[in-house]
Amino acid sequence: MSRIITVGAAQMGPIQRADSRSSVVRRMIEHLRQAKAHGCDLVVFPELTLTTFFPRWFMDDQAEIDSFFEQSMPSGETAPLLEAARDLGLAISFGYAELVAAAGRVRRYNTQILIGKSGRIIGKYRKIHLPGHAEHEPWRAFQHLEKRYFEVGDLSWPVWRADDHLGGGLLGMMICNDRRWPESYRVMGLQGVEMILLGYNTPRHNPPAPDHDRLSEFHNQLVMQAGAYQNGSWVVGVAKCGVEEDCEMIGGSSIIAPTGEVIGQALTQDDELVVARCDLDLCRSYKASTFNFARHREPEQYRMIVERKGAVEPD
Repeated sequence: MSRIITVGAAQMGPIQRADSRSSVVRRMIEHLRQAKAHGCDLVVFPELTLTTFFPRWFMDDQAEIDSFFEQSMPSGETAPLLEAARDLGLAISFGYAELVAAAGRVRRYNTQILIGKSGRIIGKYRKIHLPGHAEHEPWRAFQHLEKRYFEVGDLSWPVWRADDHLGGGLLGMMICNDRRWPESYRVMGLQGVEMILLGYNTPRHNPPAPDHDRLSEFHNQLVMQAGAYQNGSWVVGVAKCGVEEDCEMIGGSSIIAPTGEVIGQALTQDDELVVARCDLDLCRSYKASTFNFARHREPEQYRMIVERKGAVEPD
């Protein structure tokens, strides 16, 4: 018997600094209404969905920085989104900047959550592979200060068993730059993950390496398709894209099968819903054959991966 989840990849067009959270939530709710009309079970939104991508600016006023963070979830402005999802009977996943007080200090993370059809939070992930830099680099066309504004996530990459409304599937999450690192997928693969939910905000221009610019979409697809195939898992990659505050971000939101094939992809750089019926049982043949980890992995030979951080050339 097939276990099918109908998924909506809810790509978002640009969100400008002047756009209110309430206006963004209204756009997200419109996605939910479309998704319901298409028979979706789960709707996935991008990284930092609720605001513009604020790490592109250097800021030293902590109050200004914190204005981009959510101090509770839901808040007064985001509650209508969760209520709409629950009323429509949809599970949702979206990213946001999370501010949390823990152990006597304030911590800030780039976070993504998964909420079931009942409105219950199933899981939370905090971004681990933070790109960019921490200090002001005014020579750049724009900054990429995730290392300044966020801490490295402290939850690893958990996998959660969803309820019967989502086929009892094994779901995990990652965020943006995580997709470029095979370790992100493999940690979840070793927990049997069947669907990875991935939001991203990716500038087309890479100031330290502008020769990469022409390959932005290719690299985006390459890593998601490889991660899906090598771990026998669906990957739902969702962009916030278009020209946001004079910075162009790539689209290419995709739903990728465990075969590595793209079965649905956005055509625009604006709000667009990509829908696909995803059979979780398609994962089984890959997990049982080519990527049967228990039979074929040789962890004793991989120790360097966790013992060494940077590359060291041989003598």
